[in-house]
Amino acid sequence: MKELVEEAIKKIRPMLQKDGGDVELVDVIEGVVRVRLKGACAGCPMSQMTLKNGIERFLKQEIPGVKSVVSA
Repeated sequence: MKELVEEAIKKIRPMLQKDGGDVELVDVIEGVVRVRLKGACAGCPMSQMTLKNGIERFLKQEIPGVKSVVSA
């Protein structure tokens, strides 16, 4: 599953990089995806919304086994 998540993250990475941020996959354990927000995303007050409403929603649509996305 980790490989599927990495491929899906590559699809949304350009949107984050456009705003000066980035996302790094840390691990996938039992459907819980652990990511690290980087760049402008790391200190942004909207980072939790980006994480849940952006990254988590996208990954759940792309990969049925994803249960949640959490910050590492």
